[in-house]
Amino acid sequence: MLDTSKLSFAASIEVLKALGEPTRLRLVRLLASHDLTVSDLTSILGQSQPRISRHLRLLVECGVLTRYQEGAWAYFRSADALDVATLTRAVVGRIAGDDPMLARDLDRLEAIRRERAARAADYFARNAERWDRLRLLHVADADVEAALLEALGEETLGDVLDVGTGTGRLLELLAPRAARIVGVDASREMLQVARAKLDAAGIANAQVRQGDAYSLPLAHGSFDLVTLHQVLHYLDDPGAAVREAARMLRPAGRLAIVDFAPHGLEFLREEQAHVRLGFSQETLAGYLGEAELDVVAWRLLVPGVECPERLTVVVTVAQDRRRTIAADASSAAQPERV
Repeated sequence: MLDTSKLSFAASIEVLKALGEPTRLRLVRLLASHDLTVSDLTSILGQSQPRISRHLRLLVECGVLTRYQEGAWAYFRSADALDVATLTRAVVGRIAGDDPMLARDLDRLEAIRRERAARAADYFARNAERWDRLRLLHVADADVEAALLEALGEETLGDVLDVGTGTGRLLELLAPRAARIVGVDASREMLQVARAKLDAAGIANAQVRQGDAYSLPLAHGSFDLVTLHQVLHYLDDPGAAVREAARMLRPAGRLAIVDFAPHGLEFLREEQAHVRLGFSQETLAGYLGEAELDVVAWRLLVPGVECPERLTVVVTVAQDRRRTIAADASSAAQPERV
């Protein structure tokens, strides 16, 4: 069988030639586990923006880096393709860290990380009261997370997509069990917070993108698990978002939804921008059925205090129906025993 983690000879030469220039090697080293803009990299390396942009363009063209747009900003990071990434990591991993120039690069990178953290702290401070009030209405976040992990089971998660990632909490929670994990959110401020948290936690297999839940900026059929955590109640058309999330799944992939059961807290529309006041089991099952997914796990987290002003959290996991087709094909391929 062809080893897809290996590059052709010609492609290997192109990658090694790209890495063989000092500025480009410094760029790749910095972008090995961080998403950075041209402005960030210009500040770190102390070189002109046109020069940095030229090197970045070449690295993108040969597949070493990937570029994505977030509003007016373009971000760069190491490419996900296993063949190129394996060779790149092998080269970068052999570089000693005691070179004064490389040490200075890391010092300047750390300054950018501190600036990100400061912006994130400011955003939290400005929104903490609003978020804290919502949290008081339902069971503790730790209980919700534990229920989600239980519903997902103990197996590894593969490639994970978190739609509406917000501050990136699910990225932190699921990254240890994922091969890679991508968070998408429409808010640049939220993504700044998520990046700062990922930086602080040293999570290298996670990344974030700006995007719309109705039209995700990623290739269909490229994830094993997609999550929609407290997202659907903000949307005008939750069913469309569920169908778009389902299109991201590989055969037998799973979609996990965490949201509220039906409730009557009208103030959440005005104060928290909720469009929908929760979802019944039948409604969620309908959305999932239209997306050709079958419910495989269901959890209700009811607050311990009996009070009409409290919210019940619903955790639902559904699986792509193509798992049945794959299983049937696998059974048919097995030799008959006599």
